[in-house]
Amino acid sequence: MKHIIGGNPAQLVPEVKTVLVEEDSSGQRLDNFLLRQLKGVPKTHVYRIIRSGEVRLNKGRASADSRVSTGDLVRLPPLRTSQRQAEKSQRMAENVAQAAPARDFPILFEDDHLLAIDKPAGVAVHGGSGVSFGVVEQLRMARPQAKFLELVHRLDRDTSGVLLVAKKRSALTNLQDQFRQRQTGKTYLALVAGCWPANKKVLDKPLYKYLLENQERRVKVVARDDPNGRPALTLVKVLRRVAHPAAMQMGASAGFTLLEVTLKTGRTHQIRVHLASEGCPIVGDDKYGDFELNKALLRATHPPALKRMFLHAWRLQFNHPVSGERLTLMAPLPSDLENFVTYAQTSTP
Repeated sequence: MKHIIGGNPAQLVPEVKTVLVEEDSSGQRLDNFLLRQLKGVPKTHVYRIIRSGEVRLNKGRASADSRVSTGDLVRLPPLRTSQRQAEKSQRMAENVAQAAPARDFPILFEDDHLLAIDKPAGVAVHGGSGVSFGVVEQLRMARPQAKFLELVHRLDRDTSGVLLVAKKRSALTNLQDQFRQRQTGKTYLALVAGCWPANKKVLDKPLYKYLLENQERRVKVVARDDPNGRPALTLVKVLRRVAHPAAMQMGASAGFTLLEVTLKTGRTHQIRVHLASEGCPIVGDDKYGDFELNKALLRATHPPALKRMFLHAWRLQFNHPVSGERLTLMAPLPSDLENFVTYAQTSTP
């Protein structure tokens, strides 16, 4: 029998269904678990059946943010699933899988619970927003035997460095909780235009995220009393000064400064906006940088040209999701960035 909901054909699933939670789903929120189970069911309807108590977790009512565990039984009521939406979701998944070539990345750490890679610049971490595929889709194609591979956190497309991927649902939940509760240590290397003052070590400036007319995302520093501002804290340490002929030609006699930057909060574009707000944008930044300087560096022949933003996720510290051991993972500066600062004249601050 077919039913019409909003003009779309729908398929009626008349019987009550009980789903066993397997290990790979352990630790997931109930709403997210259901959204994965109920392909084609509108999101609003999923939340409606949770609120109404029609969904039961181990025979009891549960809220959307309840966590499921291995061996739990989730009761699902009779549901209508949109056949058109289910088919669309299936086609999208197949298209991404077909488009993503299998690719392995340099491995910094791996065990049964998580994988840490050294992400190259120019590669998105996942598909979407005009990008057909990213790191996680390529890893899934390279590891067809893997039952579960999900990003723990994200890096901008043009940022290289340490990226964590969970191999179990329980590891994903644990690690994401660590990021939310600021139990991780995230340190980047950034080269900025100008002479960064050695005594300027703390940037405590609220940030506001907004969209341009073309719907491109941007972030800016706002006043402390701005209701739209979100707290953002960045720690900065000067590593060394870097002189570059292209900077001199542009009249930037101060050259560049190589910084060690540690995030205490994880706002969108936080490092880029905080550093630029001090008049020292990241070299090569195409959103918040010095565009004329970027062009000059792109054309440089000696020292080597800089073809991308000089921002690298250098060190990541976190607790292992099972053993609790404190891990410190480090990704060396990529050769293009290393060559850029090596061939330029360098001096200590």
